[in-house]
Amino acid sequence: MPNRFISGTSAVGMVLGFISLTTLPTAGQAPEQMNKTATSAARSDLPRMPDGHPDLQGTYDLATMTPLERLPGDPAFLTREQAIALQRAEIARRAKDDLPSDPDRPAPPVGGDTSAPKSFFEALEKAGGGAVGGYNRFWLNQGAAYTEVAGQIRTSIVVDPPNGHLPPYNEAARKRIAAARATPTSTAAERQDGTAQPPGAHDNPEQRPLSERCLLGFGSTSGPPALPDYFYNDLHQIVQTKDQIMILSEMVHDARIVRMNAEHLPKNIRRWMGDSVGHWEGDTLVIDTTNFTDKTRFRGSTENLHVVERLTRLDDKTLLYRFTIEDPDTWDRPWTGEYAWPATTKPIYEYACHEGNYALASVLRGARRQEADEAAGQAKK
Repeated sequence: MPNRFISGTSAVGMVLGFISLTTLPTAGQAPEQMNKTATSAARSDLPRMPDGHPDLQGTYDLATMTPLERLPGDPAFLTREQAIALQRAEIARRAKDDLPSDPDRPAPPVGGDTSAPKSFFEALEKAGGGAVGGYNRFWLNQGAAYTEVAGQIRTSIVVDPPNGHLPPYNEAARKRIAAARATPTSTAAERQDGTAQPPGAHDNPEQRPLSERCLLGFGSTSGPPALPDYFYNDLHQIVQTKDQIMILSEMVHDARIVRMNAEHLPKNIRRWMGDSVGHWEGDTLVIDTTNFTDKTRFRGSTENLHVVERLTRLDDKTLLYRFTIEDPDTWDRPWTGEYAWPATTKPIYEYACHEGNYALASVLRGARRQEADEAAGQAKK
């Protein structure tokens, strides 16, 4: 749980977020022109480090209303009028949720609220909390503006494929996902022929996802690729030297160290966030990351995940972040995303995840109870 007072969820904070849409600085170039500029002659207007490379240091707020994938029926870009209308509706929804609960309200419907969500964030919150609800609005600190690149208000972070969606899983990924879903939840379970099932997903804490164990931020907030989590704690800080660049994520304090102009580690050395090495192409920082573990599981990927990130300073308040994903064991083609990182003066707060984290202990306790019940049932036969 983030240990912070979230003023951004107040009505005033949301209005300020609405105003930011009309004042967000943009670059007057098409994306392909910007990418070409990023690797061409050095720009004289950029702040620079002593080694001559652009100074990317600062704290950036990755929170945005733009989803990773385009929603059904959405165009590739919004007009400013469309964006403002959608933003007003989202601000009104959050403000309503933030009102005190009526003490005389009727009981919730049996089974919880199963009504269809009307917006991207409402769908996320329903998925996170189910029909019975999740976080109170106080704990959420979500983006209140769409990402804008080259004057285009984007409806997806994914830019390739052009439809704004990830490529479909290939056959290898489909088989892997189906096998994972068929994995039993306990070693006590037996097949009909009496032989033991393979280890289950709840047999020990090491088999649970890293984010559930408070070891890595959920939703790829730490990266790579570094993505918004759409709930809270979206700040990232860059600290830059000639030989190393550190990218700190607010959520769970994940710190990536990019070794500049280095070789990748041997393939037998694997890391949760992979092994990141960087180099400069003109004024663009290029980060190549391999050597992931099979615990990272970025959107169903394997340890063969390969991520290439590009960070380019557009002006003194904005970075352009572009990434390309490859994994031949998951997708038959690479895919690319891009969005703006606006600078912020907000401080990074502690993310106190383990404090009050009862979920993991309860999951394991439930699995042990299941094993005991199954063993007792077998003994009665």
